[in-house]
Amino acid sequence: MNKEKLWTKEFIIVSTINFLATLVYFLLLVTIASYATSEFGASTSTAGLVSSIFIIGSLLGRLGAGRFIGQKGPIKVLWIGLTFFAITSALYFLANSIPLLLVNRLAQGIAVGIIGTATGTIVAHILPSARKGEGIGYFSLSAILATAVGPFIGILLMNMDSGFTIMFVMNLFLSLICMLFLAAVKLKLAPIKQPEQTEVKSSILSQFIEPKAVPISFIALIIGFSYSGVMTFLSFYAESINLVSAASYFFLVYAVVIIFSRPFTGKIMDSRGANIIVYPCIVIFAIGMFFFSQASAGWMLLLAAAFIGFGYGNFNSVAQTIAVKVTEPHRFGLATATYFILFDMGLGIGPYVLGFIVPETGYRTIFVAMVVVIILCIPLYYLMHGRKDKELMKTA
Repeated sequence: MNKEKLWTKEFIIVSTINFLATLVYFLLLVTIASYATSEFGASTSTAGLVSSIFIIGSLLGRLGAGRFIGQKGPIKVLWIGLTFFAITSALYFLANSIPLLLVNRLAQGIAVGIIGTATGTIVAHILPSARKGEGIGYFSLSAILATAVGPFIGILLMNMDSGFTIMFVMNLFLSLICMLFLAAVKLKLAPIKQPEQTEVKSSILSQFIEPKAVPISFIALIIGFSYSGVMTFLSFYAESINLVSAASYFFLVYAVVIIFSRPFTGKIMDSRGANIIVYPCIVIFAIGMFFFSQASAGWMLLLAAAFIGFGYGNFNSVAQTIAVKVTEPHRFGLATATYFILFDMGLGIGPYVLGFIVPETGYRTIFVAMVVVIILCIPLYYLMHGRKDKELMKTA
C-alpha cells in the first residue's frame, strides 16, 4: 500500500519559513539584552525586559492570528506576519533608544506569533490525516533546530567587531528570504467555512480560543513550566555545581536526541495513538529532570539532556498533534494558537515564579520539585485526554 506523500514542496517551504523565523527569535533572545546594555547602558532588569517582552508580543500575535486565520485563511495571515516581520527587522537600525527598542521587540514578537500560528495551521491542513502525527513531528523539528542554531550564531556574532550590525543585517535578509520562499510556492488554502449550526452557538471566548484544545494545552503549560527552569537557569546551575564545560553541550545533546527520535514517535502515534508515546515521555522526562537535579559529573548532566530531550521534546509534538486532531478543520488555526498560547505561558511564567524560590531553596531543590510536578501530569493527562484517546483513534 502506497503512503500518502509527506515531503511535498509546500511542506518543506513552510517548515523552512518556520525554521528561519524561529532562528531569528532565539538568536535575538540570547543577544538583545547584551545589546541593550552595551549600546544604551540599560540596567540588568531593563535589559531582561527588552529580551522577554518579545514573548509577550508572541502571545498577543498568536491570540489574534488564531481568529483571523478562520476569517481570511492561513496564507493571507502568513503574508501579513512575514511582512510585519521584515518591517520590524529593518526597524532595529532606527531603534536608537530603549523605549523604541522595547516597542520594536514587542511588535516583532507579535509578527513571530502570527507566523508560527499560520505555518502550524497550514501544515495541519496539508498533511495527510493518516500521517499527521509524523508530519507535525517533522515540522516541529524546524523549531527545535532553530533553538540550537540561533543562539550559537548569535553568540558567535556578538563576539565579533560590529557583530550586532551584522546580526541585524542578517535578520533582515532572512526575513526577506522567507517572503521569497512563500512567493515561490502556490499554496491554496481558502478560509474553511464554519458549519452553520455552530455559528450561532459560538461565544466570545471561542472566537479566540479552541475549547477542545484546552485540556491537552493545559498539560503542555504544566510541562513547559517544569522545563522552563532548565532553559533559564542552566548556566547558573552549571556554575554552582562546577559543570560549566559539560553544560555547553547540553542543548546540543538535547537537540540530537529529538532529531533522531521524533520521526519514530510520530509514526507510532499515527498507527497506535497518542497514549503509547505520552505516558513513557512523561516518565522519561521526570527521570531526566531527576538526573539533572542530582548531577555531579558531566556525563550525568548530558545523560539528563538526552532523557529530557526524548521525554519533553517528543511530548510537545504529540501534544500539538492532539490539539489539532480533536478539532474540526475550520478551527485548526484556533487550536494551534490555543496550544502555543498556553505552552508559551508555562515557559514564560516558570522562570518568574521559580526565580523567587531559588534564593530560598537552591537549584537542586526546585528541580527535584519539578520531578513531582511532571509525575502529576500522568493522572492529569489520563483524566483530560488519555482515557478518550482510543475513541479519537477510531474517528480519525
